[in-house]
Amino acid sequence: MCGRYTFYTDEENREAIRIALEIEKRYGKDSFNKGEIFPGNKVPILTDEKNKIAPKLFTWGFPNFKNKGLIINARSETAGGKRMFSSSLKQRRCVIPSTGFFEWKKAEGKKNKEKYLFNIPGSNMVYMAGIYNEFEGEEKYVILTTGANASMKNIHHRMPVILGENSIENWIYDDKFVDILFNSEMTTLEKKLV
Repeated sequence: MCGRYTFYTDEENREAIRIALEIEKRYGKDSFNKGEIFPGNKVPILTDEKNKIAPKLFTWGFPNFKNKGLIINARSETAGGKRMFSSSLKQRRCVIPSTGFFEWKKAEGKKNKEKYLFNIPGSNMVYMAGIYNEFEGEEKYVILTTGANASMKNIHHRMPVILGENSIENWIYDDKFVDILFNSEMTTLEKKLV
């Protein structure tokens, strides 16, 4: 599961700065959230625009028509069979650029959960697979999740579907790549208690 993530534009993170500058040029300086990203925030995503991958501003979370709140994640194993997600998985894939994501774990003997930040070792960016759709004239996305790998299992049983930077184009344009990705082991992550 992924309930919060980060998008920091630190000086040393050229890719995050590049994405932020493109968004600011297109939508305005204060058009999106930075730092810790929460469901319902408007943030940069990467998707197709005129046969080219481009950053756009989307809102995190599909409306939950059964209950209050938002649907922020979709299970990669079942998304293709769910009415809410199936057409998006086939036709509207996106990539969520981040500088890490959070997960919480109940600590023994403590009342509150411990918060961990996950990153890819040696990388400033974590690219997560997502899908999007339009609701009431606004484009919204969810993050796809999969079973946790060994680097994540002791904190949570689910994790985002992680893309390598060289897989972004394949995820967005190549239908066959979807099955390959969903059946692949996710990259090893490092965690830090925050």
